[in-house]
Formats: sequence, C-alpha cells, structure tokens
Amino acid sequence: MSVYRLLRRSTATAATNAKSCQPLIRALHYLTLSPKTTTSQTFDSNDPISSLSNPISSSPLLPISRTYAFSSAEEAAAERRRRKRRLRIEPPLHALQRNPNPPPRDPNAPRLPDSTNALVGPRLNLHNRVQSLIRAFDLDNASLLARNAVYTRTRPTVFTCNAIIAAMYRAKRYSDAISLFKYFFEQHDIVPNVVSYNNLINAHCDEGRVDTALEIYRHIIANAPFSPSHVTYKHLTKGLIDAGRVDEAVDLLREMLNKGHGADSLVFNNIIKAFLDLGNLEKANEFFNELTERCLWYDGTVNATFMDWWFKQGKDKEAMENYKSFMDRKLKIAPPTGNALLEVLLRYGKKEAAIALFELMLDNHTPPTNQGVNSETFNIMVNECFKEQEFAQAVDMFRKAGTKPGSKPFQMDVAGYNNIIIRFCENEMLLEAEKFFTELSSKSLSPDVTSYRMLIDAYLKVERIDDALKLLYKMVQENLWVVATYATRVFSELIKNGKAVECAQILTKMGERDPKPDPSVYDVVVRGLCEAGAFDMSTNILEQMMRYCVGVPPTLKEFVTEAYTSAGHNQEIQRVFDENRWRNMSRPPHVQRQPRMPWGSQMAREQQSSLPARAPSGQPQMARQQPFGRQQMEGQMVSGSPQAPSTQPLGSHNTAGQQPSWSSQIGQQPSGPHQIAGQQQLWSSPTGQQPSWSFQRGGQQSSWSSQRGEQQPLASHSTAGQQSSGPQKMAGQQSSWHAQFGGQQPPLSSQRGNSSH
Repeated sequence: MSVYRLLRRSTATAATNAKSCQPLIRALHYLTLSPKTTTSQTFDSNDPISSLSNPISSSPLLPISRTYAFSSAEEAAAERRRRKRRLRIEPPLHALQRNPNPPPRDPNAPRLPDSTNALVGPRLNLHNRVQSLIRAFDLDNASLLARNAVYTRTRPTVFTCNAIIAAMYRAKRYSDAISLFKYFFEQHDIVPNVVSYNNLINAHCDEGRVDTALEIYRHIIANAPFSPSHVTYKHLTKGLIDAGRVDEAVDLLREMLNKGHGADSLVFNNIIKAFLDLGNLEKANEFFNELTERCLWYDGTVNATFMDWWFKQGKDKEAMENYKSFMDRKLKIAPPTGNALLEVLLRYGKKEAAIALFELMLDNHTPPTNQGVNSETFNIMVNECFKEQEFAQAVDMFRKAGTKPGSKPFQMDVAGYNNIIIRFCENEMLLEAEKFFTELSSKSLSPDVTSYRMLIDAYLKVERIDDALKLLYKMVQENLWVVATYATRVFSELIKNGKAVECAQILTKMGERDPKPDPSVYDVVVRGLCEAGAFDMSTNILEQMMRYCVGVPPTLKEFVTEAYTSAGHNQEIQRVFDENRWRNMSRPPHVQRQPRMPWGSQMAREQQSSLPARAPSGQPQMARQQPFGRQQMEGQMVSGSPQAPSTQPLGSHNTAGQQPSWSSQIGQQPSGPHQIAGQQQLWSSPTGQQPSWSFQRGGQQSSWSSQRGEQQPLASHSTAGQQSSGPQKMAGQQSSWHAQFGGQQPPLSSQRGNSSH
C-alpha cells in the first residue's frame, strides 16, 4: 500500500473519531456551566442538542461540582449593586492613572492656564495654607509662602497666585499686587488666566494708570488664549469714568458688544452713573432703554443707581416710582441686587420699604433651587438697627426667616456672626457678644480669626484681662494664626497687667507649629519676663528662639545680657547664646543630606557657593517663616524669594539696564537697593519710562528669571542699615550653619532687620 493511501486512511479515521466525540465534549461543557438540573434527566447521544434544553444534572462518570455562578437571581443583583457602589466610591484605576504616553504637545500652541484639576494633592494643601494666612490678615507671610513655592516641586497654581494678588488689592497694596503679578506670571512662567489680568487691570485703574490698564487689555486680545470677560470691561469703564474719559468708556462698551459679549448690566451701570453724575438724564435713560431691549432680565443695581440719583436731587417721589417700576416687572432678585436696593432705601430713610423688600427676599429663599439672601443681606439690616440703637430688633432681624410656604431659613455663616459680635462689642455689650460667640462655636461652624480678635480687644478695653488671656490661649489651641503686629500689641497689654508668665506659656504653644512666631513677638515677651524677674521662663523662651533658628535680634541680645548680668546669671545667658551648643540641634538629622536642586535651575547649582554663611544668633532667616515646616519638604531645597515680608519689597527685581515691564511700572521710588552678585537692582522702574510690552524672556538679565544660561547666582540680601550679630562673609568662612549642613549653605537664609510690626 502506498504511503499516500496510508495517510489518507489515518486522516479519515481521526476525523470519524473526532465527530463521534463531539456531542460528548459539548455535553460536558454544558454540564460545567449548568449544575442546577433534575436528576431524572438522561443524555441522548443521538440528539445532544435537544437534550440541552433540559440540562444534565449529574453523570455517573463525573463528580458533583460547584461552579462560580450565583446561586440565585437575588444574589446576582446584590453583587451588581455592590459593584456599582464600589465604582461610585472608588473610580476605576484607569481613571486615576495618567496616560503613560501622552500625545506630543505642539510647540507652537499657546500654553493654557491651570484648570481646577490641577488643584489637588500637595498643590491644594499649599493653596489652603496660603488662604489660611490670608484669612488671618497675614499677607506678608502668605506672599512669602507662595513666592518660595515656585522653587519647589509643589509649584503654586494660578488660583493660589490670584488669591494672594486679590488679597493685596483688597488691602489697597496696589504696588505689591502688581509686583506679585510680574513675579509669578512673567519671571516664573506660570500661565495667567483672565482673573489674573482682571486683578492687574483693577490695580492699575485704582492707581490712576488707565492707559497702562488699556495696554494690558490690548495685550489680552492679541496674545492670550482667551477673551476678556465682562469683569474686564467693568473695571476698564469704571477706570475711564473716574479719569473723566466718559467718551472712551462708551466706545469700550460698543467694542464689548461688537465682540459678541452680552449686555452686562454692571458695565451699562457704570455708563449710566457717569451720565447721571454729569446731569445728563436723557443720555442715561437712552442707555437704560438699550439695556432693557437687549436683555429682559437685567440687574436691578441699575435701578438702585437711578434711585440714588433721584434721592440726591430731593425727588423722593420719582425715586420710589423707579423702585416700583422695577418691582412690578417681577424679576428674580439676586442677593447682590437686593442688597444694593436695601442700602439705597435705608440710606434715605425708607425703612418700611426696606423691611418689605427684606421679607420678600426671605420668602424667595428656597435653597438649593433659589438663593434669595446671603449673610450680607442680614448684615445690612442688623447694622441699621444698631445705628438706631434698637438692639432687640437687631437680634430679631438676625434670626428672621421667610413665612411663605416652601421658603427655608437662612443658615447663617461665620461672616454674619462676626458682624453682630462686632456690633455688640462696639457698644460694650459683651454679654450678648459672648452668647453669639458661644452659639457660633456650638454649630458646625468654627470661629475664625476675626471672631477671636474682636472679642479679645473688647475684653482688653474693659480690662477683663483673665478673659482675654483665656480666649487668646483658646485661639492658639485652635491653630489659628496670630499675626505678629496683633500678637505684640496683645502681649504688651497683658504684660502690663502682670501676665508675663502666662504670655510665655502661650508663646511656647505658638512655637510648636510652623511658621514660627516673629522675632518681634519673642522680643516683647522676653523683655516682659526679664522685667518681672522670671529669668527661668525667659531662659526657656530664649532657648526656643535658638532651637527654632528664629534668631535673636542684636538689641534684644544686648538687653538680656545686661539684665542677666545685673541679676547674677551671667554664665546662664552665655550658655544660652553658645553657638556650639545649638550647632547640631537646629535641623533634624535627615535634612542634613545633599539638598536637591529645583527643576532645571542652574541658579541652584551656583548658589551653593554664593550664599553667605550665617550664625544662628544673628538675624532670623526667611525660611523659618514658611509653613513648610523645618524639614523643608524632606531635604528639598527651597531657594525662594530673598526678601522678608516686612523689610523687602515683594517682586520686581530689575537689574540695571534691563527694560522695565509694564507690570512693574508702579511709579514709586525704591525702598532700598538690592545687590545680587555685584549688580544693582531696583524696586521699580523709573517713573516716566515707557513700559515694555514684550513677554519675551530671552535677553533679560534678571536674577529671578527662568533662563538656563547666563544665570546669576543668588546671594543673601540684607536691608540697608541692618545690623547683624555675626559676621557675614561670602565664601570660605566656617560657621555653625556650615558645620550643620556638612559644608553646604543653608537654604536661602535671607536676613531681616529688626523691624517692628
């Protein structure tokens, strides 16, 4: 037999065997998937498919086995619900993981500002710390923290930068707000958003530099990846009107409408108010009619402007007719609109109409669908009652709620409680103020810095020293930041009343967290302890200053040395100021490693040899004021801003010969020169010099810019006239800091003067 026939016969036999075994294989497969069957069913080998409609339950050849299927439909449904709940709580891993291979970015595409997705993790923690300092009115430390963060891995987001810039603007520190804009967005390449530009425009307008604000507006149109907002036009039109350039404000309004923006009521309100102040009622009515034609639902603030003008003219009838015409339209009254109307009505003695409007707003308060009132609404009514010495009615207004079915009482916030506490304190009604403070503490809310400060000041005013001391200690226990200027004032009052030891205990509690108290606070307490003869407690405070590397000012060191010598404690004070004793205790051991450099910064590589050495007993270093803690982000080097908040300006460090930027054009003389690596740097550009509108960083010779090449090394700055207890030598000098860091310089130990806060 040929080989071909043998192969053909073997192939046919294999195919027949496989065909005969196929029904058995399929049945066994179905058996493993369907265990729940009746035992009376049998398997028909001739018709395996028909037998599958009645699944096989068991076989004498196979053991009974349990599969992974659910035992019942209810169990399967419960498992599905559990998985859905878990997905709601824990998103899939692929939603949390970044794309390991993101698409390459187009180098020609404009950089976009940070989105809210960037405000997470360490950057969110940084933002919250900055906001906490802002709420404590410590803008200098808030600015210092945000500026130093640009040299770390946790760079601030645009929202953090906007927060401190806006806080500076609200405090009327316009030059600082402008310098911070330059520092964050020009020198350190953080991309600004429209809110950043609006803050800058507002600062320039309030400073009277409307032309500079208009140049910024043109820059947004030409270069920014977004368009100006209606807030931009509101600031610009107000600035132009304040400068007496009403025609240009009208042209800007037309430009806003031509660019496709909606008819904003507040922009129209600026124009209408300008013509009313000029006595041109006809032109004001013309713009008002245009506003009503363009939008059916407009802001009632425009009617408040008309009412205020009519009241000033002595025509109360026309003013109330204007108010009635607005109310007849049955428009939705937002809290800002209602607040503006309430202020006008109360200002001109229309209290009955104001109360009726207030009750209407309360009736329309149906959260979450509609917000009818806010805490400012209650503050307006409460303040009016206090103005008329109607204290019981003020409390009734504070607790008033709507009577309409469906309306809900307003959940008062901390700002509302603070307002009524302040009013009671101003009228020396401390019992009522304490009741509201206790009520605030008992709710889900927590008293803030304003709550504590107003009540402490009221206690000191009526000489209730023990109550003030107790509340101050509670404030520190709540981890609320005490500003240096406020702390020195309160401690001085308490020490005058014989509470120096108690002040030292509170100061010790304050020093247990970062940032450390200011040297001026320690100065007041140490002097009070020495004058009271409490040298043991004074020694503890001085040792804390040395341990925390706060630094002892020369005047304080001279005072305590003389006081201790007169009391016969000369050796004790020498032991406190012994630098060798604190050499290895000023930093944790794990920080003494080689500090890491900021990303892509040649400046950090060069500053190792350019930072001067400094003794711990000298002036306080700037790094101690950061709420980063003493570890400095696990050994990470923070080569932050070289100026202290109370002694040096905030931002604009232009080298000699450098073209000034428009954001540093503040029109002020420099507070003091800063010399960096032999270069003279000024606080602001000379007055009268034309600003440069280039955002290019190439060619700028700035020690703070982000250039990789031609970078000047940083050096430690000292303010003019500043005294230091230790010699300040640039390189090669051995000091306690040198020994502590193993030959490395401390992370930007900027020197501060002995300034009073």
